[in-house]
Amino acid sequence: MTLPDITPLPDLLRGRSLTGPSRSRRPIYLDLLPPCNVACPAGENVQSWLAHVDAGQFEQAWRQLVLDNPFPSIHGRVCYHPCESSCNRVELDSAISIHALERFLGDSALDHGWEFERPSEHTGKRVLVIGAGPSGLSAAYHLARRGHEVEIHDAGSEPGGMMRYGIPAYRLPREVLTGELERIASLGVRIIGDHRVVDLEEERREGGFDAVFVAIGAHLSKRVDIPARDAGRILDAVSFLEDVAAGESPVIGRRVAVYGAGNTAMDVARTARRLGADEAMIVYRQTRAQMPAHEEEATDAEQEGVRINWLRTITAFDAPELTVEVMEIDEQGVPHPTGRFEHLATDTLILALGQETESGFLRSIPGVEFSADGTVKVSDSMMTGHPGIFAGGDAVPAERTVTVGVGHGKKAARHIDAWLAHRHDVDQPKPQTATFDTLHLWYFGATQRRTQAELAPDERVVDFAEVVAGLSAEEATYEAARCLSCGNCFECDGCLGACPEDAVIKLGVGQRYRFDYDRCTGCGSCFEQCPVHAIEMIPEVR
Repeated sequence: MTLPDITPLPDLLRGRSLTGPSRSRRPIYLDLLPPCNVACPAGENVQSWLAHVDAGQFEQAWRQLVLDNPFPSIHGRVCYHPCESSCNRVELDSAISIHALERFLGDSALDHGWEFERPSEHTGKRVLVIGAGPSGLSAAYHLARRGHEVEIHDAGSEPGGMMRYGIPAYRLPREVLTGELERIASLGVRIIGDHRVVDLEEERREGGFDAVFVAIGAHLSKRVDIPARDAGRILDAVSFLEDVAAGESPVIGRRVAVYGAGNTAMDVARTARRLGADEAMIVYRQTRAQMPAHEEEATDAEQEGVRINWLRTITAFDAPELTVEVMEIDEQGVPHPTGRFEHLATDTLILALGQETESGFLRSIPGVEFSADGTVKVSDSMMTGHPGIFAGGDAVPAERTVTVGVGHGKKAARHIDAWLAHRHDVDQPKPQTATFDTLHLWYFGATQRRTQAELAPDERVVDFAEVVAGLSAEEATYEAARCLSCGNCFECDGCLGACPEDAVIKLGVGQRYRFDYDRCTGCGSCFEQCPVHAIEMIPEVR
């Protein structure tokens, strides 16, 4: 539904004196910012599309969602959903299963063939995007929607970046990835694979590009010197996952050790189990509380038989034996060697110690600066020190997730569009966040969260079939109805029924309400009963 504009509280109070003479208070309707929206790295208006799902308007919900994020089916599977950690409903019973609802909408779009709306006008501007990972594809999508001509150059043979080559199929089926990427091409975005950019300035000049967005992924594995005999087979995590994604079956033996405890390390160990390894273990020099991986990733790995060796560091590898030293944590939380060693049976060692970006082609560009880790420094507008060259995703200092990359692409597209139009795009101030303590929850009862079915652990390791199933339409509608609509009116009629002076006027479905201030006495009954804090009481200054 289309909602009328509601004046944000700071704007309404601007120019008023809250300490001046006052005879009464007056209520106002306002929209606050839901915490799920605040927490979403992709910048989704989560609450808005949830309301459409609640109403059974699935296509409208999908279209609202893809205004910000073109990959709901992908994100519903691989995002670590910080929106749910921030959900106010956690304080009541359990968070809304936002990621499951996002997946439901994405899968529904693929099933029904819903397509993006193509731009009605074209700007005549050309933008080069380097990298066909989540950030580059997101930028291309948002730029194309704004009417720009976009061309992506990528070193890989197929688009997707680490979504294709780093995330195993049991988490992200390839038909889902392909389906959502094909929509980007349908907007007119040209994707050129097997094209490694070496000279950016020449590439920009020959292609007649007006701006560039650098979204190269972190595909270079960090190395560590481990003494090893010729018999010790050592692989790097990125190459291993890329080979498996390409349909190959690397020879790894019966016992595999993975060095590192990030999300990639968990994927590598779980993949090794699916390739036939009887034993897959992770070796990490710190504790579980200090691991880079998300807790759910470690839990899933352990359920599938992966053994995690905490406080261990590898000192030598002479297959079939891996030598590790036991570590201890000091008072500052820093691990130190103890001089005590253990020997673990291992046929293959896979290094998963993090990745770096291959940014050498940018070193000769005037004005482009780099951080100590090789990432590119950018301004708040995501532009480098060279005019017209922007960067995002793994290429810049940030958390390396699909969702963060997609958010970077969206933000960069907005600023690139402004730069091409010689317009200074300023971020608008945001309303205050609706916190749990500001809600009046008389309206809502406790409800059980709908969970997604999963394969049993012993069934998972047999092949690369998807582990987690989706929600049904009935389950999705139920789950969306659990949303508390924090800070935003959803027309419950509570204020209408509570007002003793009949000062609340209902404007019709989808139009909310207004106050008749000639009748209003400022008693605050409407404010006290509003379950979502969509009403505020302010001093009325005369």
